Amino acid sequence: MNVLVVGGHGQIALRLLRLLADRGDAARGLVRNAGHAGDLEAAGATPVVLDLEGDADLAEAVRGADAVVFAAGAGPGSGPERKRTVDLGGATKLIDACAAAGVSRYLMISAMGVDRPGHSGPMAPYYEAKREADAAVRDAGLDYTIVRPGRLTDDPGTGRVEVGSPLDHGGEVSRDDVAATLLAALDEPRSAGVQLDLIGGATPIDAALASLIAR
Repeated sequence: MNVLVVGGHGQIALRLLRLLADRGDAARGLVRNAGHAGDLEAAGATPVVLDLEGDADLAEAVRGADAVVFAAGAGPGSGPERKRTVDLGGATKLIDACAAAGVSRYLMISAMGVDRPGHSGPMAPYYEAKREADAAVRDAGLDYTIVRPGRLTDDPGTGRVEVGSPLDHGGEVSRDDVAATLLAALDEPRSAGVQLDLIGGATPIDAALASLIAR
């Protein structure tokens, strides 16, 4: 499988790239900073250096991929403007690139709770951008899967999670298990059209994903 991960230097992205590379897939990560290329190479991935916020056309980077994963984010400390240009604008730019390149499989890393009303304070622009980005992916006619993790931790992965569409309670999940869930979704074509909340739990990842598909 040829997979392009946009935002390839992120913590979940690097984990996913390593999982892909370790099993022999063509793992490619799009990064803005050429200085990050070595970290991707150390994970077994091929870096693609391109500024997501710039004028460069993503279609050539996307062309030939079996799937893309949007893992980019403006990150803590960035202002509302960059939430719009990265978390929203980057996601929609990748949608356009997929359409131009004929790639239909699109996985999105989002966040639990973005659809809940009443967000305020510093995180409100982030939730707004992610909510709009998720809607754009759903409306684009792509074979999407939207994964909305709870609070992220660096604990070792367990391979066991709880999922829902949506869940009615919060929780935390390791970045290892988010990456493993993305990998499972890439391997399961029937996860196209699925949006899921994800936290740590007791169910093996494949079984948890299958439980949503069966509904």
